[in-house]
Amino acid sequence: MADPQETTPTKSSKPTLIIILLLVIIAVQSIKIYLDYQEKTQVKEQLADREEDLATTMQKLTDIQKELDQKIAEIQKLGGDVEELKKAKTEVELELKRSTRRSAKALQELKDKVEGYEELLKLKDEEMDKLKHVNTQLFSENKSLKTKQNKLSDSITRLSKNKEELASKVALASQLKAENIVIKAVNSKGKERNSPFKNKQLQKLKVEFNLAENKVAAVEGKKIIIRVTDENNQVIFDQAKGSGTFMLNGKEEFFTAAQEILFDNTRQKLTFFYEKGSEYASGKYTMEIFADNYKIGSSQFEVK
Repeated sequence: MADPQETTPTKSSKPTLIIILLLVIIAVQSIKIYLDYQEKTQVKEQLADREEDLATTMQKLTDIQKELDQKIAEIQKLGGDVEELKKAKTEVELELKRSTRRSAKALQELKDKVEGYEELLKLKDEEMDKLKHVNTQLFSENKSLKTKQNKLSDSITRLSKNKEELASKVALASQLKAENIVIKAVNSKGKERNSPFKNKQLQKLKVEFNLAENKVAAVEGKKIIIRVTDENNQVIFDQAKGSGTFMLNGKEEFFTAAQEILFDNTRQKLTFFYEKGSEYASGKYTMEIFADNYKIGSSQFEVK
Protein backbone atom coordinates (compact mmCIF):
# COMPACT_ATOMS: atom_id res chain seq x y z
CA MET A 1 0.00 0.00 0.00
CA ALA A 2 1.39 3.43 -1.11
CA ASP A 3 2.28 6.18 1.18
CA PRO A 4 -0.41 8.92 1.17
CA GLN A 5 2.23 11.60 1.39
CA GLU A 6 3.63 10.60 -2.07
CA THR A 7 0.32 10.90 -4.12
CA THR A 8 -1.58 13.84 -2.61
CA PRO A 9 -0.20 17.39 -3.27
CA THR A 10 0.50 19.42 -0.29
CA LYS A 11 -1.43 22.60 0.39
CA SER A 12 1.65 24.73 -0.29
CA SER A 13 2.11 23.34 -3.85
CA LYS A 14 -1.39 24.33 -5.19
CA PRO A 15 -0.83 28.11 -5.34
CA THR A 16 2.42 27.52 -7.13
CA LEU A 17 0.66 25.50 -9.82
CA ILE A 18 -1.98 28.17 -10.24
CA ILE A 19 0.64 30.88 -10.58
CA ILE A 20 2.52 28.86 -13.16
CA LEU A 21 -0.70 28.25 -15.11
CA LEU A 22 -1.55 31.98 -15.03
CA LEU A 23 1.94 32.84 -16.19
CA VAL A 24 1.58 30.43 -19.10
CA ILE A 25 -1.79 31.92 -20.03
CA ILE A 26 -0.37 35.44 -19.80
CA ALA A 27 2.63 34.46 -21.91
CA VAL A 28 0.38 32.87 -24.56
CA GLN A 29 -1.88 35.93 -24.63
CA SER A 30 1.11 38.25 -24.83
CA ILE A 31 2.52 36.30 -27.74
CA LYS A 32 -0.89 36.37 -29.48
CA ILE A 33 -1.24 40.12 -28.92
CA TYR A 34 2.27 40.66 -30.26
CA LEU A 35 1.62 38.50 -33.31
CA ASP A 36 -1.72 40.28 -33.95
CA TYR A 37 0.04 43.63 -33.67
CA GLN A 38 2.76 42.49 -36.07
CA GLU A 39 0.15 41.28 -38.54
CA LYS A 40 -1.81 44.55 -38.36
CA THR A 41 1.39 46.54 -38.75
CA GLN A 42 2.35 44.46 -41.76
CA VAL A 43 -1.13 44.91 -43.32
CA LYS A 44 -0.94 48.68 -42.78
CA GLU A 45 2.50 48.78 -44.36
CA GLN A 46 1.23 46.75 -47.31
CA LEU A 47 -1.75 49.09 -47.72
CA ALA A 48 0.53 52.12 -47.51
CA ASP A 49 2.89 50.60 -50.06
CA ARG A 50 -0.06 49.79 -52.35
CA GLU A 51 -1.43 53.33 -52.08
CA GLU A 52 1.99 54.76 -52.84
CA ASP A 53 2.40 52.33 -55.74
CA LEU A 54 -1.06 53.28 -57.04
CA ALA A 55 -0.31 57.00 -56.77
CA THR A 56 2.93 56.50 -58.71
CA THR A 57 1.13 54.45 -61.36
CA MET A 58 -1.65 57.05 -61.72
CA GLN A 59 0.96 59.80 -62.13
CA LYS A 60 2.60 57.72 -64.87
CA LEU A 61 -0.81 57.44 -66.54
CA THR A 62 -1.22 61.22 -66.40
CA ASP A 63 2.23 61.70 -67.94
CA ILE A 64 1.43 59.09 -70.60
CA GLN A 65 -1.82 60.94 -71.45
CA LYS A 66 0.11 64.15 -72.08
CA GLU A 67 2.75 62.33 -74.13
CA LEU A 68 0.03 60.62 -76.19
CA ASP A 69 -1.49 64.03 -77.05
CA GLN A 70 1.94 65.27 -78.11
CA LYS A 71 2.70 62.17 -80.19
CA ILE A 72 -0.70 62.32 -81.93
CA ALA A 73 -0.12 65.96 -82.95
CA GLU A 74 3.44 65.32 -84.17
CA ILE A 75 2.64 62.16 -86.13
CA GLN A 76 -0.37 63.84 -87.78
CA LYS A 77 1.92 66.63 -89.00
CA LEU A 78 4.28 64.01 -90.42
CA GLY A 79 1.41 62.26 -92.20
CA GLY A 80 1.51 59.07 -90.08
CA ASP A 81 -1.30 56.85 -88.73
CA VAL A 82 -2.53 57.86 -85.24
CA GLU A 83 -5.47 55.46 -84.78
CA GLU A 84 -3.53 53.20 -82.38
CA LEU A 85 -2.47 56.21 -80.31
CA LYS A 86 -6.02 57.57 -80.19
CA LYS A 87 -7.29 54.19 -78.96
CA ALA A 88 -4.61 54.11 -76.24
CA LYS A 89 -5.48 57.68 -75.23
CA THR A 90 -9.16 56.72 -74.78
CA GLU A 91 -8.16 53.75 -72.58
CA VAL A 92 -5.86 55.94 -70.46
CA GLU A 93 -8.59 58.54 -69.96
CA LEU A 94 -11.01 55.82 -68.78
CA GLU A 95 -8.42 54.48 -66.31
CA LEU A 96 -7.84 57.97 -64.89
CA LYS A 97 -11.59 58.41 -64.30
CA ARG A 98 -11.91 55.12 -62.39
CA SER A 99 -11.89 54.94 -58.57
CA THR A 100 -8.48 55.05 -56.92
CA ARG A 101 -9.46 52.05 -54.76
CA ARG A 102 -8.01 48.93 -56.39
CA SER A 103 -7.15 45.45 -55.24
CA ALA A 104 -3.59 44.18 -55.45
CA LYS A 105 -4.55 42.19 -58.55
CA ALA A 106 -6.22 45.20 -60.20
CA LEU A 107 -3.20 47.37 -59.37
CA GLN A 108 -0.85 44.86 -60.98
CA GLU A 109 -3.05 44.75 -64.09
CA LEU A 110 -2.94 48.55 -64.24
CA LYS A 111 0.86 48.54 -63.91
CA ASP A 112 1.06 46.01 -66.74
CA LYS A 113 -1.07 48.33 -68.90
CA VAL A 114 1.20 51.26 -68.08
CA GLU A 115 4.20 49.23 -69.20
CA GLY A 116 2.34 48.45 -72.43
CA TYR A 117 1.59 52.14 -73.05
CA GLU A 118 5.23 53.04 -72.38
CA GLU A 119 6.34 50.41 -74.87
CA LEU A 120 3.83 51.79 -77.41
CA LEU A 121 5.26 55.29 -76.99
CA LYS A 122 8.78 53.96 -77.55
CA LEU A 123 7.66 52.25 -80.77
CA LYS A 124 5.97 55.47 -81.91
CA ASP A 125 9.21 57.38 -81.25
CA GLU A 126 10.94 55.00 -83.67
CA GLU A 127 8.10 55.44 -86.16
CA MET A 128 8.38 59.24 -85.89
CA ASP A 129 12.12 59.06 -86.58
CA LYS A 130 11.40 57.06 -89.75
CA LEU A 131 8.67 59.50 -90.83
CA LYS A 132 10.99 62.46 -90.27
CA HIS A 133 13.67 60.75 -92.33
CA VAL A 134 11.20 60.05 -95.15
CA ASN A 135 9.88 63.63 -95.05
CA THR A 136 13.41 64.99 -95.13
CA GLN A 137 14.15 62.88 -98.21
CA LEU A 138 10.92 64.03 -99.87
CA PHE A 139 11.70 67.65 -99.07
CA SER A 140 15.18 67.28 -100.54
CA GLU A 141 13.83 65.62 -103.68
CA ASN A 142 11.10 68.25 -104.10
CA LYS A 143 13.62 71.07 -103.66
CA SER A 144 15.86 69.51 -106.30
CA LEU A 145 12.90 69.08 -108.67
CA LYS A 146 11.82 72.71 -108.23
CA THR A 147 15.34 73.91 -108.96
CA LYS A 148 15.36 71.97 -112.23
CA GLN A 149 11.90 73.20 -113.22
CA ASN A 150 12.81 76.84 -112.61
CA LYS A 151 15.60 76.51 -115.19
CA LEU A 152 13.12 75.57 -117.91
CA SER A 153 11.83 78.82 -119.49
CA ASP A 154 8.87 77.09 -121.13
CA SER A 155 7.78 75.27 -118.00
CA ILE A 156 4.25 76.20 -116.89
CA THR A 157 3.81 73.78 -114.00
CA ARG A 158 5.31 73.59 -110.57
CA LEU A 159 5.38 71.03 -107.89
CA SER A 160 2.15 71.53 -105.93
CA LYS A 161 1.41 70.48 -102.38
CA ASN A 162 -2.17 69.60 -103.21
CA LYS A 163 -4.51 69.06 -106.12
CA GLU A 164 -6.36 72.32 -105.55
CA GLU A 165 -3.24 74.45 -105.96
CA LEU A 166 -2.22 72.50 -109.05
CA ALA A 167 -5.70 72.86 -110.59
CA SER A 168 -5.63 76.61 -109.88
CA LYS A 169 -2.26 77.01 -111.61
CA VAL A 170 -3.34 74.97 -114.63
CA ALA A 171 -6.53 77.05 -114.90
CA LEU A 172 -4.47 80.25 -114.81
CA ALA A 173 -2.08 78.97 -117.48
CA SER A 174 -5.00 78.01 -119.72
CA GLN A 175 -6.48 81.52 -119.80
CA LEU A 176 -6.85 83.05 -123.24
CA LYS A 177 -5.17 86.24 -124.41
CA ALA A 178 -6.26 88.73 -127.07
CA GLU A 179 -3.54 90.10 -129.37
CA ASN A 180 -3.31 92.45 -132.37
CA ILE A 181 -6.30 94.46 -131.12
CA VAL A 182 -7.56 97.02 -133.68
CA ILE A 183 -10.50 99.44 -133.16
CA LYS A 184 -11.97 101.26 -136.17
CA ALA A 185 -14.92 103.45 -137.00
CA VAL A 186 -17.11 102.36 -139.94
CA ASN A 187 -19.29 104.98 -141.65
CA SER A 188 -22.53 104.42 -143.56
CA LYS A 189 -20.58 103.68 -146.76
CA GLY A 190 -18.44 101.04 -145.09
CA LYS A 191 -15.29 103.13 -145.00
CA GLU A 192 -13.07 102.46 -142.01
CA ARG A 193 -11.00 104.97 -140.02
CA ASN A 194 -8.59 104.74 -137.11
CA SER A 195 -8.97 106.60 -133.80
CA PRO A 196 -9.61 109.43 -133.10
CA PHE A 197 -13.08 109.33 -134.67
CA LYS A 198 -15.76 111.84 -135.47
CA ASN A 199 -19.37 110.92 -134.76
CA LYS A 200 -20.33 111.18 -138.44
CA GLN A 201 -17.67 108.56 -139.16
CA LEU A 202 -18.87 106.27 -136.36
CA GLN A 203 -22.02 104.56 -137.60
CA LYS A 204 -20.56 101.26 -136.36
CA LEU A 205 -17.72 100.45 -134.02
CA LYS A 206 -15.50 97.64 -135.33
CA VAL A 207 -13.23 95.63 -133.01
CA GLU A 208 -10.79 93.04 -134.39
CA PHE A 209 -8.26 90.82 -132.58
CA ASN A 210 -6.68 87.38 -132.56
CA LEU A 211 -6.88 84.78 -129.78
CA ALA A 212 -3.26 83.93 -128.97
CA GLU A 213 -2.03 80.35 -129.13
CA ASN A 214 -2.22 78.53 -125.82
CA LYS A 215 -1.07 74.90 -125.65
CA VAL A 216 -2.68 74.40 -122.25
CA ALA A 217 -6.15 75.71 -123.13
CA ALA A 218 -8.72 73.09 -124.16
CA VAL A 219 -10.51 73.13 -127.50
CA GLU A 220 -14.02 74.05 -126.42
CA GLY A 221 -16.85 76.53 -126.71
CA LYS A 222 -16.17 80.01 -125.36
CA LYS A 223 -18.21 83.16 -124.88
CA ILE A 224 -16.15 86.21 -125.86
CA ILE A 225 -17.40 89.53 -124.47
CA ILE A 226 -16.45 93.13 -125.18
CA ARG A 227 -17.26 96.02 -122.85
CA VAL A 228 -16.93 99.66 -123.91
CA THR A 229 -16.92 102.32 -121.18
CA ASP A 230 -16.73 106.11 -121.38
CA GLU A 231 -14.65 108.51 -119.29
CA ASN A 232 -17.25 108.26 -116.48
CA ASN A 233 -16.93 104.46 -116.45
CA GLN A 234 -20.44 104.11 -117.89
CA VAL A 235 -20.91 101.03 -120.10
CA ILE A 236 -22.15 101.50 -123.68
CA PHE A 237 -25.17 99.25 -123.40
CA ASP A 238 -28.26 98.40 -125.45
CA GLN A 239 -30.02 95.12 -124.72
CA ALA A 240 -31.87 95.28 -128.04
CA LYS A 241 -28.53 95.14 -129.84
CA GLY A 242 -27.04 92.22 -127.96
CA SER A 243 -25.84 93.83 -124.76
CA GLY A 244 -26.32 92.01 -121.46
CA THR A 245 -24.76 91.17 -118.12
CA PHE A 246 -22.05 88.75 -116.89
CA MET A 247 -20.35 87.87 -113.62
CA LEU A 248 -16.95 89.45 -112.94
CA ASN A 249 -15.15 88.98 -109.61
CA GLY A 250 -18.40 87.85 -108.00
CA LYS A 251 -20.31 90.92 -109.21
CA GLU A 252 -22.82 91.28 -112.03
CA GLU A 253 -21.56 93.67 -114.72
CA PHE A 254 -22.92 95.01 -118.05
CA PHE A 255 -21.29 94.18 -121.38
CA THR A 256 -21.61 95.81 -124.80
CA ALA A 257 -21.52 92.82 -127.17
CA ALA A 258 -20.75 89.08 -127.14
CA GLN A 259 -20.03 86.12 -129.43
CA GLU A 260 -20.24 82.36 -128.90
CA ILE A 261 -17.26 80.64 -130.57
CA LEU A 262 -15.41 77.33 -130.69
CA PHE A 263 -11.88 78.02 -129.51
CA ASP A 264 -9.64 75.78 -131.66
CA ASN A 265 -6.19 77.17 -130.73
CA THR A 266 -5.40 78.34 -134.29
CA ARG A 267 -4.90 82.03 -133.45
CA GLN A 268 -8.37 82.58 -134.87
CA LYS A 269 -9.41 86.12 -135.70
CA LEU A 270 -12.60 87.60 -134.23
CA THR A 271 -14.51 90.69 -135.40
CA PHE A 272 -17.19 92.58 -133.48
CA PHE A 273 -19.50 95.24 -134.93
CA TYR A 274 -21.54 97.43 -132.62
CA GLU A 275 -24.00 100.08 -133.79
CA LYS A 276 -24.85 102.43 -130.96
CA GLY A 277 -27.77 104.13 -132.68
CA SER A 278 -26.90 107.53 -131.19
CA GLU A 279 -23.91 109.82 -131.08
CA TYR A 280 -20.98 109.12 -128.77
CA ALA A 281 -20.09 111.83 -126.27
CA SER A 282 -16.70 113.36 -126.95
CA GLY A 283 -13.86 111.85 -124.96
CA LYS A 284 -11.73 108.77 -124.51
CA TYR A 285 -13.27 105.29 -124.36
CA THR A 286 -11.91 102.02 -123.01
CA MET A 287 -12.67 98.71 -124.73
CA GLU A 288 -12.10 95.53 -122.68
CA ILE A 289 -12.29 91.92 -123.86
CA PHE A 290 -13.38 89.05 -121.58
CA ALA A 291 -13.54 85.24 -121.80
CA ASP A 292 -14.83 82.91 -119.07
CA ASN A 293 -15.37 85.96 -116.84
CA TYR A 294 -11.75 87.19 -116.88
CA LYS A 295 -10.15 89.95 -118.95
CA ILE A 296 -8.01 88.84 -121.89
CA GLY A 297 -7.15 92.24 -123.41
CA SER A 298 -8.01 95.93 -123.68
CA SER A 299 -7.48 99.01 -125.83
CA GLN A 300 -8.68 102.62 -126.13
CA PHE A 301 -10.13 104.97 -128.75
CA GLU A 302 -11.16 108.60 -128.82
CA VAL A 303 -14.22 110.38 -130.17
CA LYS A 304 -13.96 114.10 -130.99
